[in-house]
Amino acid sequence: HSSVMPEETAGQKIEAKQVQNLFQLWNSALATLDPDAVAKRYSKYAVLLPTVSDVPRTNYDLIKDYFVGFLQKKPQGTILESTVSIGVNTCSDVGIYEFTMGATGDKVKGRYSFVYVWEDGEWKIQHHHSSVMPEAFLGEAPKPAAEPAAEPFFAEEAKSVPEEKGLVVAKETPTPAPRRVLKPDAQGPKPYVKNLRYDEKYGSMEKAGCLMD
Repeated sequence: HSSVMPEETAGQKIEAKQVQNLFQLWNSALATLDPDAVAKRYSKYAVLLPTVSDVPRTNYDLIKDYFVGFLQKKPQGTILESTVSIGVNTCSDVGIYEFTMGATGDKVKGRYSFVYVWEDGEWKIQHHHSSVMPEAFLGEAPKPAAEPAAEPFFAEEAKSVPEEKGLVVAKETPTPAPRRVLKPDAQGPKPYVKNLRYDEKYGSMEKAGCLMD
C-alpha cells in the first residue's frame, strides 16, 4: 500500500461565514487609505476588473495604481447579498455590495465577485470583479417569473386515490404539502415525493409529474 498523506491534499478548511468575513479584511485595508495595504490583499497572480476603470489590473503595480485614485473617495463597503462557494484551497463570494464614499457621502451599489485562494498561509484575492448596477443606466429589466406556489395536498384528498404498486399515502394530520412515501426496494433508502396529484387522464400517480427529493 502506498498513498499520499491525506492531510496534505484536503486543503485549507473554511466555513461559509468565514468566506464572507474575508471581505472585511479587504474593507479594513480600504479604511487605511493606503493603496499598498489594499494591493497586498491580492494574490501574486490576481486579476482586478475594477468598477471605475476600463483597464484590467493584472499585477501588483496596476492594482495599487487603481486604488491610489479610488481611495481618495474614502470608500467603505457593506455586503447586501452574498452567495458563497467553497473548493479545495479556493473559495468565492459573489453578490451585491454598497459603498459609502466618506469624501462626499454618496452611496453606490455594485455587483461583485471575489475569488479567494490560499496562498503563503493566508487567504488572498485571486479574482475581483466589480461593476455598477446596470439597470440604473440601461433601464429596468424584466424580473424573473416567480415559481408558482405548489397546490396543497391534504390527506382527505388521498382517500379517493387508488394505491399503485410501490406507493403508500403517508398517514399525516392534514397540513399543506404533506409528503408521500414510496415503498423502498431492498437496495436503497426511502425516497419522497412532493405535491403528488392523481392524474385521472393517465390513471396513475407516476405520470402526474411528481418531484423527487
